[in-house]
Amino acid sequence: MTKFVYLFKEGNATMKNLLGGKGANLAEMTSLGMPVPQGFIVTTEACIDYYAKKKVISTEIIEQINEALEKTEKEAGKKFGDSNNPFLVSVRSGSRASMPGMMDTILNLGLNDSSVKGLAKLTNNPRFAYDSYRRFIQMFADVVMDIEKANFEALLEEMKEHKGIELDTDLSADDLIELVGRFLAKYEELKGEPFPQDPKVQLIEAITAVFRSWDNPRANTYRRLNHIPYEWGTAVNVQGMVFGNMGEDSGTGVAFSRNPSDGTDELYGEYLFNAQGEDVVAGIRTPKPISELKKDNPSLYEEFFNISKKLEAHYRDMQDMEFTIEKGKLYMLQTRNGKRTAQAALKIAIDLVAEGVLTEKEAILKVEPSQLDALLHPQFNPKSLKEARVIATGLNASPGAATGRIAFNSDRAKEMKKADGLPVVLVRQETSPEDIEGMIVASGILTSRGGMTSHAAVVARGMGTCCVAGAGAVRVFESKKYFEVNGERFNEGDWISLDGSTGKVYGQKVETMDATVSGDFAKLMEWADKYRALKVRTNADNPRDARVAYNFGAEGIGLCRTEHMFFEPDRIPAVREMIVAKNKAEREKALAKLLPMQREDFIGLYKEMKGYAVTIRYLDPPLHEFVPTDPKDIEALAKEMGLSYDMLKGTIDDLHETNPMLGHRGVRLSVTYPEIAKMQTQAVIEAAIAVTKEGMTIIPEIMIPLVGELKELKYVKDVVVETADAIIKASGVKLTYTVGTMIEIPRAALMADEIAKEAEFFSFGTNDLTQMTFGFSRDDAGKFLAEYYEKKIFANDPFAHIDILGVGKLMEMGVKLGKQTRPNLKLGICGEHGGDPVSVEFCHQIGLDYVSCSPFRVPIARLAAAHANIKNPR
Repeated sequence: MTKFVYLFKEGNATMKNLLGGKGANLAEMTSLGMPVPQGFIVTTEACIDYYAKKKVISTEIIEQINEALEKTEKEAGKKFGDSNNPFLVSVRSGSRASMPGMMDTILNLGLNDSSVKGLAKLTNNPRFAYDSYRRFIQMFADVVMDIEKANFEALLEEMKEHKGIELDTDLSADDLIELVGRFLAKYEELKGEPFPQDPKVQLIEAITAVFRSWDNPRANTYRRLNHIPYEWGTAVNVQGMVFGNMGEDSGTGVAFSRNPSDGTDELYGEYLFNAQGEDVVAGIRTPKPISELKKDNPSLYEEFFNISKKLEAHYRDMQDMEFTIEKGKLYMLQTRNGKRTAQAALKIAIDLVAEGVLTEKEAILKVEPSQLDALLHPQFNPKSLKEARVIATGLNASPGAATGRIAFNSDRAKEMKKADGLPVVLVRQETSPEDIEGMIVASGILTSRGGMTSHAAVVARGMGTCCVAGAGAVRVFESKKYFEVNGERFNEGDWISLDGSTGKVYGQKVETMDATVSGDFAKLMEWADKYRALKVRTNADNPRDARVAYNFGAEGIGLCRTEHMFFEPDRIPAVREMIVAKNKAEREKALAKLLPMQREDFIGLYKEMKGYAVTIRYLDPPLHEFVPTDPKDIEALAKEMGLSYDMLKGTIDDLHETNPMLGHRGVRLSVTYPEIAKMQTQAVIEAAIAVTKEGMTIIPEIMIPLVGELKELKYVKDVVVETADAIIKASGVKLTYTVGTMIEIPRAALMADEIAKEAEFFSFGTNDLTQMTFGFSRDDAGKFLAEYYEKKIFANDPFAHIDILGVGKLMEMGVKLGKQTRPNLKLGICGEHGGDPVSVEFCHQIGLDYVSCSPFRVPIARLAAAHANIKNPR
């Protein structure tokens, strides 16, 4: 019989896949002898079984839950639902990978009309008992029964207003008894049945709700963002309740063993007296910094400090801990490796090496490559910042600089970003898990409530998004789409800027500047370069981007898209002249105008790369992309070129293609018009000769795109070689060059052994290879991919991570077949996947020599390559 339920004392940290991260760590803390309220874990396999049985928990699993509950009751000396000494539990999710706030939690489970009286009598604190009951009713209704919590919040606010008080804690026991009655009546009104009084019914319903939340929209979005497989499922942790809301000698808090914002070695966090856990993270009440606990209760602070250091030493990483104080006694509810900003991740990793806790390799693995993205984008220009007007200051919850237009909810943030691509700042009183999609598209997040461990702060840090939290001077009116600061009004669409490192909010757009690699960042990159096997190049079409990439550590250019050079205002006329040319002579005349421009471009790229390889892809897009389609624009262009409207219109109509992606483009252009390949070869080689004469060693790599047949590659390569060799011979300069191809058509991967007879290198163009393998366009797939995610057909966007099962199989085939023909074949990737850490790891595994990515992703790829080689050395 499969074991679906484990007591805490039956597990350990190595069982994370089965018990989930939270459950495994609760088990580990139990084995370490720490003050952990006991309970049990319903495994991830039970969740998988739940979905396999069409969202039903089997009788076998329910029996095991009841057995574990009975053993936990005996250990606690209390009875579930008992009217004299009731046992209450929390029910929490626990995935293998941390997913903060994405799934559901229920506290105080086991309370009913009878046990609440027993709890009041037992504790001699009826206020506490009924406060716990009203919390449970609202949470159970919201999480388990999908009844909007706003229905209950309105009743709470109504009572506070009637009593003339501001805080929940000012409500008396009698007030709460009355409020519980109203909550129960509201529940029955909205649900059509009384609130469930049987605690075992409550428990199974709650466990079902946690399993169900694994498939909720915010969890699915978070998993896609963080590449967490749907098939993993979540565990459920059922733990005996301890109460932080029993009075002023009780409390709850969240703390980190080091500062998650900057990495400083200090206990860092927040707590509230007379509160439960959700009060801290929800941002409803402003908590105290953990340092004040040292004054409020020195012995408790010392105990917690020692536990935090013990846990950090045990896990060899910064810990994120939840704790509760009940009647002066400390209990540990959770520990996990803490989410941290990129700056903090770097400092903590390097400090732990200096402290002798980690090796360099282990430290590298502590920093997620995707985290570096937060360090690679522009920071505020100091000069502009001096002139900017600070309108408010909050908590520096997640560092970085953000500027954008105000949006007051997730949907509007998405709409505004999609409409024009301009940055958006999401402004809320406090965020909730439902805001995840808006938080993803936002450049920055501003909340008027909440602390350093609020939902906004934790999620923003994990995503590397700038966040200022708890800016109390900002009065947010979300429904009316404006906020006020000291009487000044800011509306939706107005520009503001956030400094997540200082907590300052600026009332205008602030100019930014490029980031640099220095300090801890540079040190970690130095270690990454020591341990990686893959080289990292960049995709760059101009000297400016090449310079940025080189400064970020790029070891060459893996893709220069020459067509991007043709769209400049001083070049497009010559391109159009070539397109409308009636014969070869006219085309060559137009191409001669482009030659010096391309030559200078290549000279600039060669110089910026300082001797590293530069791969130049010949003209790829269909020619219709260079001409207008609007009649007014055609008329203006005809006049400019001295042509009749009808003649130009006829030429443009002739260029029209039913499916341009599969049409007259790439190598096919050079087959049809070899003079294009000749001109580009002349520019590539003459530029290389010019730079060689200045004392630099240059080996140009000429890449022919969209090849699917050996003979077409040979035809164009012959044109290239004949042209290049003649120029080199005439120059008297010794110059080596190579000719290769982009593998972006499935047939090219299938015929790689044949194509390698002519190609000296392969570069996998995974953008087109993905489109052609799946048979859909990346530009149009957004119209239906959401349905594929919802119906679990796709777990991830195939354009975000390499589709290892399909596209990856073609890549592996291309590598193997190509190497059979040409053992020294150079292999790389230049699609967008080249900067994706998951894809970089796959490229390492199949034996590529390099990846190429956009300039700002070069450090990410360098670190991802180190991760890959440390985990799976070549």
